[in-house]
Amino acid sequence: MANDEQRHAVAPVSGPAPDTGRPGKHVPERKCILSGAHGARAELIRLALAPDGSVLPDLRAKAPGRGAWIGVDRAALETAIAKGKLKGALARAFKTGDITIPADLPERIEQGLRRAALDRLGLELRGGAVLTGSDRIAEGARRGQVQLLLHAADASEDGNRKLDQALRVGLDAEGSDLRGVVIPADRTILSMALGRDNVVHIGVTVPAAAARVADALGRWCGFIGRSESASALRNRSAGSIGATEI
Repeated sequence: MANDEQRHAVAPVSGPAPDTGRPGKHVPERKCILSGAHGARAELIRLALAPDGSVLPDLRAKAPGRGAWIGVDRAALETAIAKGKLKGALARAFKTGDITIPADLPERIEQGLRRAALDRLGLELRGGAVLTGSDRIAEGARRGQVQLLLHAADASEDGNRKLDQALRVGLDAEGSDLRGVVIPADRTILSMALGRDNVVHIGVTVPAAAARVADALGRWCGFIGRSESASALRNRSAGSIGATEI
């Protein structure tokens, strides 16, 4: 019977797009110290040990020294902390018992992933890969230009439905359940992230940008326990975005 960590293992926690490169190219894998599951480095979260013994999230996996990797969601992480399992696993990984786990470690990870996802949207907007405004998105979607369609958490069902239909028309997918993805950020948060007024819907038009956005959002959603939505986001081409609400 699966233990708690295995049941809450993110499958996987999506991060920056793994560099699969050419067919057969090796993608380095790491093992989650809690669940034992293996995944690409970009699919797990790295924890680093500060000089004072504090355990800190290293979401970009850039900190020097030995690291430990986790691929479970927040609920499983909090349970592992409460039961002392995380400290034991970290002591083995870092080969020292002189470890301090901040009480807010799960919150730090969640906020870091949230910030990374919203920052990614802003970067892609500045790079010219993002459409905002219902009319512009609808026009682009009908032309088959929208690779990833996102809706704010407080978007109206009617507004979502109209853009979802435009997406299906543009991708010759009428009659299917293809639709955009409702993300865990309301219009106020999205407007601040993109520096625009009243951002309710987002259309990403460049395939590579859509992949980057979906990966960042999927990583965040996976950690907060919305694994079905994370999986839908990983199917990031417009033709395979699922109907799951985040």
